[in-house]
Amino acid sequence: MLRREMITLIGAAAVWPLAARAQKQIASVARIGYLGSGRADVFANRVAALRVGLRNAGYVEGRNLIVEFRWAETQDQLPELAADLVRINVDVIFATSSTEVEAARQATRTIPIVFSAHADPVGIGHVESLARPGGNITGLSMLLTDLAVKELEILKEALPHVERIGVLWNPMTPSHPPAMRAVETAGKSLGLQLVTLPARAVDDLEGAFLTMTQESVGGFLALGSPLFQIQRVRLADQALKHRLPSMFGQKEIVQAGGLMSYAADLNDLTQQAGAYIGKILQGAKPADLPVEQASKYQLVINLRTAKELGVTIPPTFLARADEVIE
Repeated sequence: MLRREMITLIGAAAVWPLAARAQKQIASVARIGYLGSGRADVFANRVAALRVGLRNAGYVEGRNLIVEFRWAETQDQLPELAADLVRINVDVIFATSSTEVEAARQATRTIPIVFSAHADPVGIGHVESLARPGGNITGLSMLLTDLAVKELEILKEALPHVERIGVLWNPMTPSHPPAMRAVETAGKSLGLQLVTLPARAVDDLEGAFLTMTQESVGGFLALGSPLFQIQRVRLADQALKHRLPSMFGQKEIVQAGGLMSYAADLNDLTQQAGAYIGKILQGAKPADLPVEQASKYQLVINLRTAKELGVTIPPTFLARADEVIE
């Protein structure tokens, strides 16, 4: 009996380190939630960029990382998907822009939230300041109020004789109302008559283009938005159909046939967001990680679209482009 008990104790002692190591290994696997709008294939480049950033920080799927993807087909689905990521208790939520961040913020005030392309984190109230975010949210930002004004200025420069310009925006995107106020002020300074066109959903886009045609605008600016990114092909096709030169806040829409874009390098920002997530997983607090502003901006021009629209782009203007699609 004594011998049997000794064997049992020895066996348990031998097994315990293995069990402890296994438990430690499981505990060391990080789980992050990816909260996105649209289809995964639309944002494949940004998913790849995030994986690069995470890998550089030492986190690789299948080894020490699990990524829980949640894609919303409509903006209304975001709160439910954010709540699901909180329910499964992910370590960090990655929420690309202000739209996704707002849904995640409503779902949790404790799980860290990292963004990669927030348009106005201070103005919306998602962080206390860029230097000291102060809560559970931080990441990378480009200030849309400044960026949208620059986009309008570039569009006016490319179309010097145009006096009426449409502005397509989404009232459901948290950063758009303050950006619109900045654009309207800039429009007056540039001597432009702006036709503002709210589009909350896909069904609003066709009506917006009909309004632009009726108002005889000479071109339009579309503020950067998840909705417009998802509908990039539709927007590019409608712009060609209605013979409207366009300025977008996303390079991908120009690749789909839009005329031009001026935007931050979103893939670069997303890769940097991966580094932020890595720091948080290693113990850093979001409240102490300053929000970093985008430093790389790209002017992209689709020369093929310009020819189809009959728009002449001056050589000096083309020379300033970071990328020309021919």
